[in-house]
Amino acid sequence: MSWNRQHLLDIESLTADEIVTVLDTARAFKAVGERAIKKVPALRGRTVVNLFVEPSTRTRTSFELSEQRLSADIINFTAEASSLKKGETLKDTAKNLEALNIDFIIIRHSAAGAAHFLSRVLNAHVINAGDGAHEHPTQALLDAFTIRERKGKIEGLNVTILGDILFSRVARSNIWALTKLGAKVTLCGPATLVPRTFEAMGCRVTHHLDDAIRDADIIHLLRIQHERQRQTMFPSLNEYTQLFGLNKARLAQTKPDALIMHPGPVNRGVEIDSDIADSARSLILEQVTNGIAVRMAVLFLVNGGKGPQEIAAG
Repeated sequence: MSWNRQHLLDIESLTADEIVTVLDTARAFKAVGERAIKKVPALRGRTVVNLFVEPSTRTRTSFELSEQRLSADIINFTAEASSLKKGETLKDTAKNLEALNIDFIIIRHSAAGAAHFLSRVLNAHVINAGDGAHEHPTQALLDAFTIRERKGKIEGLNVTILGDILFSRVARSNIWALTKLGAKVTLCGPATLVPRTFEAMGCRVTHHLDDAIRDADIIHLLRIQHERQRQTMFPSLNEYTQLFGLNKARLAQTKPDALIMHPGPVNRGVEIDSDIADSARSLILEQVTNGIAVRMAVLFLVNGGKGPQEIAAG
């Protein structure tokens, strides 16, 4: 078992062995989720705070359900209904929560580095649920889990990530995870959103969609992150769809077994046609399902769990 971390802050600092440990542990938890009684007592007596300073539906719901299935006590915290709205610092808010003897903080924040900051000032376990345009580690782990489950491996696969790379924390975490596990990653989108600086992370960059998807085993689509863009990065959504939207004609040019992924929310008719999003080649809902098992695995391992063999024994 290769895991000895008290926090999950990013994918960049993880080894391939650590990533595989999470994936193997998640597989055991997915089996738990298929039982009639889906709860296990791994976090009984532990208190988890979901500290979402930035809006979220999917990630927050997924974490909350994961925590419930591990039998944790849960406190949900939103910035809109807190002293953060009155000017209290993130450090003071977190310190006050820790004074209640909590064990975990799951944090989503618009500032890159927020999770790393909390890990330095708190004794509680910190899990990054997305920090600005920096990283979203559990999304990358559930994506890797989904690919491995459907393709049987990750090493040697061609994975194309298509869309708004520049402002995407999902893209950065996926690039780190997939390259560490031996995939060949291609990035594609408008030049303003996919600068060649990403080649330093071990990716191939192209601004031609046909070239990007021709040999892809996985096509991972990203939405346009309007809320993070400080200026207009392309003339119009219509032009973006004309040049980079995945439609039936473009899908017909791909490998017949190429699979489609998207972290959500999906902008139907912009980055992907509705029919493709709902097709048998789409893994979008499988990603949602697998997110519960992966987040259970992360909570379990950060808490000192010993890996999949311990779950099987339980």
